[in-house]
Amino acid sequence: MRLWTGGYTARSNGNATGIGILTAGAADEILAGGQLRFRGNAVAAEASPSWLSAHPTLDVVYAALEDAGTVRAYRRTGDATFEPFGGPVEAGEAVCHLAVAPDGGSLVASCWGDGHVVRMSLDAAGRPSAPVLGVAAADPYGPDAAPAEFSGALDLSGSVDPHRGGDLTSGVDLSRGVDLADAARALRAATGDEYRDLVPDYDVESAAPEPADVVEDAVPRASRAHQAVFLPDGLVATTDMGWDLVRFWRPAESGLRAVQQVVLPRGSGPRHMVWHPSGHLYVVTELSREVFALAPDVTGRWRIVTGTSLGAGMLDDDAAAEIAASRDGEFLYAGVRGSNTIATVRVRGAGDALAPVALVDAAVDWPRHHVVVRDTLLVAGQRSDQVASLTLDLRTGVPGRVRHRVETPTPTCLLVAKQA
Repeated sequence: MRLWTGGYTARSNGNATGIGILTAGAADEILAGGQLRFRGNAVAAEASPSWLSAHPTLDVVYAALEDAGTVRAYRRTGDATFEPFGGPVEAGEAVCHLAVAPDGGSLVASCWGDGHVVRMSLDAAGRPSAPVLGVAAADPYGPDAAPAEFSGALDLSGSVDPHRGGDLTSGVDLSRGVDLADAARALRAATGDEYRDLVPDYDVESAAPEPADVVEDAVPRASRAHQAVFLPDGLVATTDMGWDLVRFWRPAESGLRAVQQVVLPRGSGPRHMVWHPSGHLYVVTELSREVFALAPDVTGRWRIVTGTSLGAGMLDDDAAAEIAASRDGEFLYAGVRGSNTIATVRVRGAGDALAPVALVDAAVDWPRHHVVVRDTLLVAGQRSDQVASLTLDLRTGVPGRVRHRVETPTPTCLLVAKQA
């Protein structure tokens, strides 16, 4: 199998020099368990092509040139070579992710540095142009945010399981708000006396804290757009890691029309998402190291259905990165930087229940990105300048031994190549 690698160049204190070529076994194999080899650059790119996305039908790859704040297309010229295709298109500060529409008519760029969400048109040949900036996000926890009018209700259909740990309030629809006192009473009634001590005492009146008790954010909050996902119904979902939001957009002639947002717990840091055939959108949070399941209700309004920790054994300063699903959708895999592990989470029920399974060694330092190829997990280690392949137990879902490892310059993204 052949893959393209994105990475950080010297302009971002990395060692990559362009879009790299990685093979796992023979280049034309459909499996990825073979010997890993890094074969140099498919094309040079100085400004840190940290994320790569492919056109759905054309031999065109798009790179988020993070250090330059631009997006650029590269057209394939051979089995493992590309050439720049059109000029760079402005996106925003530290553009870090690109998602291409299934119809190949547009792409959405997410910018970590300034929070920009940008839609670009793609012409018939795949060249990007006409960037249109989506409306800026607002901090739902900021001093100017409107007070929450808690009018939602708890979804207790499988979202509360005292035996698995996690957040007992994860079934709260935070996009509309919930009266926390009512929520606590409902949870206490649902879980019974045996677990009543685990329920937060939001329904117990307490004196307002003195100003000195107010905890300031250790790091000033700022909008940090990080990923976009095109959903089957035509919506686009984006994460704002800095302001704890998942935002939903409808593509329009003018760019993107914001239609809804779901607020996640303060400081959780939603980073990346993966769409599931069950109709759920799973969101991994970088800072709180959790996975939340989002789904639309009968009215089409999105809400949080459930959530879980990635598991026990993580360090306080760990940071989650990528999330991916197994081929059958039964398991989710999240990379955890710091402790350098891969978390396995099982999907249960109709996709509306999650349970942590295991936390295993990622075999690289700083697992920035990973891809699942049937029974193999390929992991990009940004700080160890390596890519490793791990076995996947198709029965338990847990990654196992290291199959192969190869030196790869500051890898930040792995993209499976189309067969030539």
